[in-house]
Amino acid sequence: MRISIQGFGFPLTALLLDHTEWRLQLALKRTRGRIRRVVVRLGEINVSRGGEDKFCRIQVHLRQAPPVLIEDTGADLYALIDRAMERAGRSVANHVDRRDENIRLERLVLLRSLPGNTFALSMSRN
Repeated sequence: MRISIQGFGFPLTALLLDHTEWRLQLALKRTRGRIRRVVVRLGEINVSRGGEDKFCRIQVHLRQAPPVLIEDTGADLYALIDRAMERAGRSVANHVDRRDENIRLERLVLLRSLPGNTFALSMSRN
């Protein structure tokens, strides 16, 4: 899993990078094998107007599936990162679980449709 962390409107400190990567690894550890790359964008909204809101956008690019996009805003960047990473972990896990369930159902339908299939015959007797 390749990770890219980008900052817009402020410099990324080593502490902020470490925190972001640690939270990302923690949130996505269950689905790590299904992920090609992750892009995290941290920035400020309305920098020119003196806005204090910050954003965190996370794009998780999965293998053989469309990317999952999470976006969150808030004033405290560390709390914002924690919240967005938690949401990303749940969203990716749900996406992977749904995909796995669909594959299992497709295989079951295929097995039942094969001619002379003893599995299909035993299932139809119950």
